[in-house]
Amino acid sequence: MSGLPSTPSFRLDGRKALVTGAGRGIGLAAAAALAQAGAVVTLAARSEDELRQACEQIRAAGGQADHLVLDVTDPQAVDDRLAAASPFQILINNAGLNRPKPLVEVSDEDIAAVFDLNVKAALYVTRAVTRGLLAAGLPGSIVTISSQMGVVGSPRRTLYCASKHAVEGMTKALAWELGGSGIRVNTICPTFIETAMTAGMFADPAFRGWVTERIALGRLGRVEEVMGAVVFLASDASSLMTGSALMLDGGWSAA
Repeated sequence: MSGLPSTPSFRLDGRKALVTGAGRGIGLAAAAALAQAGAVVTLAARSEDELRQACEQIRAAGGQADHLVLDVTDPQAVDDRLAAASPFQILINNAGLNRPKPLVEVSDEDIAAVFDLNVKAALYVTRAVTRGLLAAGLPGSIVTISSQMGVVGSPRRTLYCASKHAVEGMTKALAWELGGSGIRVNTICPTFIETAMTAGMFADPAFRGWVTERIALGRLGRVEEVMGAVVFLASDASSLMTGSALMLDGGWSAA
């Protein structure tokens, strides 16, 4: 009789992780989740005060964390700062932006801002982290926080959907490019999540109702509900998963 199979570990002890947009919301939750699983986490964003406070909270809870003040839309800064760091075996591309408007009201500046952060910055950071992994001959896991809007469409979100569909395409292509090097590339696609940044939108009962009617679970998501997916994709528990979009949309895309 063969031995009982062992569940692959969800632990990340000693692995270096980088999380962008890590000062608040989903980024902070992702950083906390990785630290709780044993990773040594670097939190990156533009606001040093938020980063310092986040690192203090993670360390107070027993995790290992440091911070990196970085504008991820600046390719030279990304290349310089990440080349100077030792390789990150886990990357969570979380920095993102949405400006929901009908397309006819979207300005050139809106298009530039959303694509600069949602698409180009993800490419810059992924490129820099990948260079480090390949040079060191290390396996890794690259995870981009995408959206349910990366696989469906929605009114007033043509620009956002375009950016997130681009991220999904990048992920599929890069999975094939890096698979032979043991580097996995996936996305997480949340539905609407309640955060400080989305509180204003959901103060409108009509909008809140429109959203919850389209979620099979009948409610908005919470940042804590993204944390397990982050650890899963970062860990050996998902070792056969690459080029995939992990849907955390409460059933939105199942309609």
